[in-house]
Amino acid sequence: QTRLIWLRAEIASCLARVASDPTVRPLLAVDDPAETLRGLLEGRQRFYAAAEMFVDTDGRSIETIVDEIERRLRPAPEAVRVELGERSYEVRFGTRGIAQVADEYLQAFAARRAVVVTDSNVARHYGDDLMRAFGARGVELKLEVVPAGEASKSLRVVEELLDALIAWKADRKTPLVAFGGGVVGDLAGFVAATLFRGVPLMQVPTTLLAQVDSSIGGKTGVNHRLGKNLIGAFYQPRVVYVDPSFLETLPEREYLAGLAEVVKYGAIADDALFRLLEREVEAIVRKDPEILATIIRESVAIKADVVSRDEKEGGLRAILNYGHTLGHAIEAGAGYGTLLHGEAVALGIVWVNDLAAEVGGSALGEDAVRIRDLLARLRLPVDYAPYQDPELVALASHDKKTRGRAIELVLLERIGAAERRSIEQSTFLAAACRCG
Repeated sequence: QTRLIWLRAEIASCLARVASDPTVRPLLAVDDPAETLRGLLEGRQRFYAAAEMFVDTDGRSIETIVDEIERRLRPAPEAVRVELGERSYEVRFGTRGIAQVADEYLQAFAARRAVVVTDSNVARHYGDDLMRAFGARGVELKLEVVPAGEASKSLRVVEELLDALIAWKADRKTPLVAFGGGVVGDLAGFVAATLFRGVPLMQVPTTLLAQVDSSIGGKTGVNHRLGKNLIGAFYQPRVVYVDPSFLETLPEREYLAGLAEVVKYGAIADDALFRLLEREVEAIVRKDPEILATIIRESVAIKADVVSRDEKEGGLRAILNYGHTLGHAIEAGAGYGTLLHGEAVALGIVWVNDLAAEVGGSALGEDAVRIRDLLARLRLPVDYAPYQDPELVALASHDKKTRGRAIELVLLERIGAAERRSIEQSTFLAAACRCG
C-alpha cells in the first residue's frame, strides 16, 4: 500500500540544505532562489495537500523524523496482552470513561455483584457515575472509599476493607475493581489476593503513573514503617482498562509525577521513546491527546513485555526498578506523602546515574545530562542534595532488592539499555553520600 507523506520545511531550511552545491537543483540556479521556491510550493500545493500525513522537518535529525513517521504509521492497538499462560490478560485502551468500565467488567466477569475500591478524591468525581453505570447493567455494586493518600497503604486499611467485604457477604467469585491511582491499585490488589485466598481482580487506573506502570504486572502490597511495599503479593488482574480521559481530573502535580515512570521506560528500554519525550515536552505537559495516548501505549507495551518474560522479578523484571531503590529511600525518609512517588523516582534516577561510575557502572556522561534535563523540563525535581543524608541513604538497605550484604541496583549502559548490578552495601552507601 502506498502512503503519501509530506515532509514540510520552511523556505530558509530548503535553501540551507542546497547551499553547498546549488547545481543539484537546476531550478534554483537563479538570482532569487527563495522566490522561485515559493512559486514552486504554490504551484504544487494541491499535490502536497493530498498527503495523509504532514511531518515538520525543520531543525530535526533524520533519525527523529523517521521515528515520528514510524510511530504515526503504526496502528494503535486496542489492547496489549500480558502473556502469562493460564493467567494471561489484556490491558485494554478506551476513551468512553465510566460506561466502558462497566462494559469491560461485564465482558470479563459473569458476576452480578461487584466491589469497587477507590479513594476519597476519585470518588468525588466518579462515585455516583459508577453506581449508575453498574446499576444500569444489572450489577449490584458496593463502593468502598478509602482516604486519599499514601497513608492508606497500610495493614490497618486492609483489615477494614476485609471486614467490610466479609460483612457484605462477598464470596470467592465476587470481583473486586481497583478504581484509582497507584495507592488504590496496590491496596485493593492486596485485598483481592488475600480475601478467600484470592478473588477476581480488575484494575482501572486513573493516574498516569498507574496507567503506565503500577496497574500492570500483579505487584500488590502495603507499606511498612521501614520501607515501601515491604508487605504484599504477586497477584495478576483478569483485565486492566486504561482510559486517558480519567487524567482530565488529575491534579497537575500528580500528572507530572507520573511522567517519571514514562521517562524510566525510555531510559531502560527504548531510546526512540526517550527521543519522543525530549521532542514533545510541551505537548506532553499540556496533555496533548495524541501524544499522551502514544506515550501511554508505548510504556504499557514495554511493561507488558517485561512482565511476560519475568513475572516475579527473577531477572529481567528488576530493570523496572531503575531509580526506585533510592527513590523509595527518599519517600520513606521524607515521610510518606511529603513527596509523590514519581517525584521521588525522578530524584532516584538522577542520583543513581550520578553514582553509577563509582559502583562499577557506566559513566553515562551526556546521557546522564539528557535524562536530568528531560526530567527538569517535565517539571520534576532533580536536586537530590537535600536528601543526601547517611541515615536516609541507609534506608535503601531495607529495600526489597537487598540480598544479604549486597544491594541490587539497576544502572544504565546507555539510554535504552539497562543492567542489574549487585553492589556491596558499604560501597553503595559511601558512593551515594559522596556523589553529586
